[in-house]
Amino acid sequence: MTDVAARQDVRSSIVDAASRLLQDEGAQAVTTRAVAQAAGVQAPTIYRLFGDKDGLIDAVAEHVMATYVAEKTAVADAEARAEGDPATDLRSAWQMHVEFGLANAQLYALLNTPDRASRSPATTAGLDVLRKRVRRIAAAGLLRVDEQRALDMIHAAGTGTILALLGTPAHERDLDLPDAMFDVLAAGILAARPATDDSSVGTVAVTFMTVLPELPALTDAERTLMAEWVARSLVGLRP
Repeated sequence: MTDVAARQDVRSSIVDAASRLLQDEGAQAVTTRAVAQAAGVQAPTIYRLFGDKDGLIDAVAEHVMATYVAEKTAVADAEARAEGDPATDLRSAWQMHVEFGLANAQLYALLNTPDRASRSPATTAGLDVLRKRVRRIAAAGLLRVDEQRALDMIHAAGTGTILALLGTPAHERDLDLPDAMFDVLAAGILAARPATDDSSVGTVAVTFMTVLPELPALTDAERTLMAEWVARSLVGLRP
């Protein structure tokens, strides 16, 4: 085994050990001494590889989130190939995300602090998966608001719902809250049926934006200008 491979192997062992401690006992249990003992290494090894405890926590959060995002990506890709109802698939993804958040309470709270969320590659990758889901809904003519607004609303509602539940003692949690929140969200961003000639202007405009890049008769400059016009009209139509 090369030095680089050996270093990576040790690093993975430490991250795995810290992940188990975080999951089983909470963030307060992830001390340098406890992680070193669980991973079978000396404490200086952790400092050499991660810098400090915060660096280790970042690595743990990124590892668990990346694993989850890989699972989300596989599910989303399978759904896209199956060409099912994208709105139904979004509800399933919402449920999956709520379950992940509740099952990884300490990690979820860490990941959603503003400083960590803004610099997490795995969190960014997770938003990209959601963005593709929103694009499928828009392409099906089922989106009432522009794609970025829909993405922001879903992300905010999902994060808020999970953090609200995590902030409530387990025996007092309203487990129907996620479904109720999704229903409210869906009413605000989803159309009841695909866009047609008699659909609302906003729904037709959002759907048009998904096919604009593929229109063959336009130059790149014309596509850019038309996208700007449509986007400007959507801002005025936002609820």
